[in-house]
Amino acid sequence: MRASELEQSPGETLLRIYAWMFLARIADNRILELFRQGLIRGTVTGGQGNEGLTIPLALLADKAIDAVSFTHRDSCGHLIWGADLCEHLNQYFANAGSPTRAREGNIHHGDPAHRSLPMISHLGSMLSNVAGTADSQRRFGRPAVGFAFFGDGASSTGDVHETMNLASLLSLPVLFVIQNNCYAYSTPTCEQFCEGTELWQRAAGYGMEGLALDCTRDVAHVTRTLATAIEKVRRTSRPMLIEAKVLRLRGHAAYDTCDYLRPGESDAFLARDPVPRMRADTVAAAGIARVEAIEAEVSAFLEACVKIALATPRPTADGMERDLFASSPAIAWKPELPSGGAGFSPPAFPAANPHEGRAGARPAASLQLNLAQALNLALRKILAERPESIVLGQDIATYGGAFKVTENLFKEFGRTRVLNTPLAESACTGYAIGLALNGHRPIEEFQFADFATEATTQITLNAATMHFRSGAACPLVLRFPCGGGLTFGSFHSQELESLFLSMPGLKGLYPSTPQDAFNAMLAAYEDNNPVIVFEHKALYRRGRSAVVWDPNYRQVWQPRQLRAGDFATFVTYGEMVHLAEEASEYFAGEYETSFDLFDLRALAPLPLEPIRASLVRTGRLIVLHEGRRTHGFGAELVARLTEENFAALKAAPLRIASLDLPVPFAPELEHAFRPTKDKIVDAIAAWMG
Repeated sequence: MRASELEQSPGETLLRIYAWMFLARIADNRILELFRQGLIRGTVTGGQGNEGLTIPLALLADKAIDAVSFTHRDSCGHLIWGADLCEHLNQYFANAGSPTRAREGNIHHGDPAHRSLPMISHLGSMLSNVAGTADSQRRFGRPAVGFAFFGDGASSTGDVHETMNLASLLSLPVLFVIQNNCYAYSTPTCEQFCEGTELWQRAAGYGMEGLALDCTRDVAHVTRTLATAIEKVRRTSRPMLIEAKVLRLRGHAAYDTCDYLRPGESDAFLARDPVPRMRADTVAAAGIARVEAIEAEVSAFLEACVKIALATPRPTADGMERDLFASSPAIAWKPELPSGGAGFSPPAFPAANPHEGRAGARPAASLQLNLAQALNLALRKILAERPESIVLGQDIATYGGAFKVTENLFKEFGRTRVLNTPLAESACTGYAIGLALNGHRPIEEFQFADFATEATTQITLNAATMHFRSGAACPLVLRFPCGGGLTFGSFHSQELESLFLSMPGLKGLYPSTPQDAFNAMLAAYEDNNPVIVFEHKALYRRGRSAVVWDPNYRQVWQPRQLRAGDFATFVTYGEMVHLAEEASEYFAGEYETSFDLFDLRALAPLPLEPIRASLVRTGRLIVLHEGRRTHGFGAELVARLTEENFAALKAAPLRIASLDLPVPFAPELEHAFRPTKDKIVDAIAAWMG
């Protein structure tokens, strides 16, 4: 809908807006009735009182290019964006026709393929997703606007402030809309904000325009105002904040008794109901007969859809586990290392080649690199060959990152591809999710893995669950510089794989060599799911080894056997691989005892078949990891490997890990905290005895 239509044919335009407002109201009321009849489970929320905002804005949006995140107050927005009413009802009934396949309740659905992003209950976290998708559209040359809805309650969350700052900083075309109905569940605005606070005035602090808009009275005026705002955001690519005054005509949800309302407040809300006001305006412009005809048609349509939804079969669990991850078609990389400007100086030299000497054969190009340089090389290859790639993070541009892994990439590829971000891990991760949902493939560096805890909701509850609940792929690489041994203390040394990978939907790679680091970055990048690449800081410059173009780079998703032996199966990953090799060498020389030593490399999914076969043969298991012992990753390994092969065991499994403490700072204390070669040797020797 265009704003000019309101001037050229006001009766027809008002009739169209009112038809949607009427459908929104009776649909929300009908859904509440069905819930009270026990036909809908969980609970339901309604948008009664929001219609004067949601309907005009959704009609004014360009559904072909714009992006939006509707909340639980915007049910009819989904229908205007293109959803079928039967499908919408199926979502509430959680039946086989649910757009989330009954895996999400209430109104937690969307249409990611058409940039209507699925809702999560952490409403503030949705804003950055819209910012990322809107920016993605602009990068593709489409003059899109993003519409980010959130309530007065959610406006207090950190994600909201992080995202508004990010949007202003990057000049992203996002219209932020606060749905202020005076209550966050039961908490009135006077208990949320200081007296006299006007939420729209916060816009000035972020260098954007702000305004307040009463959406309970003149819907035609609201429509014109919104049209002007949308056009300005679209034209200038500058964000804007609107504080929309709406109403709480029903409780927060079906179970809410509203006994917290002040005397007379409910009646005052009802007196400002925008639907009766809009009906009167429409009758005046189009006539009572046309209004009643529309109401009869819409009512009949709703009841027909209710019957269809009630008759739709219940869901089955078929495919649930299979649908956790999106399929990932392989990328056709150039079969070579990138050349020039790599940010390091070692010369290329011919690598060993089994075909050397054959007529016409050429040795593979190779570089002697440390692990940080190998990651830099992989990032350079990705940026050079994949125009949809974006590298972002704190201090990664001119400075080259805290550990110089992104050194010189900014010089070569520029700010649009190598992007410094503010200290806002949650919003920046949400922004990356929005990019990923729309065809870009972002790679985000966390300065330290520890700081990823700031983005836990975005990583574990949003990105990780995206495909399962919406069917949308979320190709996102998260780089985690992790691990101790460098006297960085508690907040810069954590091993967080057991924390993050316990959440379903995340994949994880943990390379221990430069070649595996190069391969892991390519394998993670081409995956259509969020992948965490754990990078142990002590390995960044541990030493150099040959890195070549490896056509079998996807084998990094499988464990690699480093040594063969018959006494025990020894499993580890990350920096501990090198300590395990030293310990294995010691036992081979001093005890004439050999181990099957495996480097896991991939921590999620967790392919253990070759390790299981080894355990059946050796009958003994050693698991080594740097993370703390209690709830550590080793516990999962022991459980997985022994529960099916218990009868083959000749001894109890041995777990070697760090102490159950925060990572201490002083080198003497950190040495006592984490595994060392001597402690590994002593633990294995005592276990053998």
